[in-house]
Amino acid sequence: MADTSDTRTPAQIEADIRARRTVLAETLDEIGVRVHPKTIVGDAKAKVVANVDHTLGKAYVQVNRVVSDVRAKFVDEEGAPRLERVVPAALLVVGVVGLLALSARRRKS
Repeated sequence: MADTSDTRTPAQIEADIRARRTVLAETLDEIGVRVHPKTIVGDAKAKVVANVDHTLGKAYVQVNRVVSDVRAKFVDEEGAPRLERVVPAALLVVGVVGLLALSARRRKS
């Protein structure tokens, strides 16, 4: 059987009830804040921003790595251009630009 004897005074019981009401009210307030649409939207925005920042950070690292790799192919350790690679690349670019210009000219005619 459960012990039903309570040695607390009515004033102590009322104080316990008030304390529990206060805790319950705080809990309900916290739940209200958590399920409020502005809180939910704010949390969602924060998650999206964090994901975008993370993705942009990874993309920046990748682009930086690619640029460094390309630069290493066209510039030596001392920073001087590698003419044996720069000249053919420049000729290729000039050729492609020339072909595009001719193609555009033919379309206009």
